[in-house]
Amino acid sequence: MFEQLGNWFAFDLFGLSPTSQLGLAVQFFVMDLTKIFVLLVVIIYLMGLLRAYVSTERVRQIVMGKPAWMARSLAVSLGAVTPFCSCSSVPLFIGFVEARIPIGITFAFLIASPMINEVAVVLLIGILGWKIALAYVLAGLVIAYVGSIIMEWFKLERWVESYVWDIKVRQQAEQKALSSGFSQRHHFALNEVNVIVKRIGLWIVIGIGLGAAFHGFVPESWVAGTLADASNWWSVPAAVLIGVPLYSNATGVFPIIEAMLNKGVPVGTSLALMMSIAALSLPELLILRKVIRWPALAVFVGVLVVSFTLVGYLFNYLF
Repeated sequence: MFEQLGNWFAFDLFGLSPTSQLGLAVQFFVMDLTKIFVLLVVIIYLMGLLRAYVSTERVRQIVMGKPAWMARSLAVSLGAVTPFCSCSSVPLFIGFVEARIPIGITFAFLIASPMINEVAVVLLIGILGWKIALAYVLAGLVIAYVGSIIMEWFKLERWVESYVWDIKVRQQAEQKALSSGFSQRHHFALNEVNVIVKRIGLWIVIGIGLGAAFHGFVPESWVAGTLADASNWWSVPAAVLIGVPLYSNATGVFPIIEAMLNKGVPVGTSLALMMSIAALSLPELLILRKVIRWPALAVFVGVLVVSFTLVGYLFNYLF
């Protein structure tokens, strides 16, 4: 549905060519912007409605009542079976934080969701075989699980923006909604949507706009050519850094990966780029900045950059 809307807007309404750089950028922008705003509104509304029926303290007690490994494993598993791109995962991340689920658990979901999905695994099997595909999935699960533990060490809760985390007026509204009928709860959920969308809406537009520009105007051949002769030690971290401004999901990045492999770029370098594009995009970081402050964002980026680099080196060594 969202892809068809993007096609209609760019190619039918404006008459842009599907093969032109501008046409691809506009189509991607409209498709992704509508998808993310719909997800944001729906998820925040549903989480707000949940909070109007079950207090956030009760949700926190349920989660905290489970062993940490179980809660973390559930978050990683949920992320692995939800085929969201990095930006699409942010609305659910916000909903988890709103529900007072520990932020380390929410980051486990945020890392796993864009990196692993069924379509990407099938494509990997077709291109590189089941052994490398299985190794990629295991690497993604380990990064999500262990990375979230490392992030917990930094106590990232202190760097969550106050409007998301702990505002007394909204807590009072939640308590009032808990003892009211559906109409009051519905209005509480709508107000949650209004607060969050106003706070991060502009940053979503800016982030997706940047991602669309890179998507339309940065050719796959340039990325592949840049790393084709980069079999030195710096090729893997270079691939990770190049992947940050490039925005796509794990499935959409496969044309780039195929082009790189055909040009002789090592498997680990190619997959490090894939992980970076899928799970660590510039648009995602711009949106997350309106939810968490710079120190937390720096920890998130640092953990993933180091993880993807190490996995890239390991895959180059093994395969």
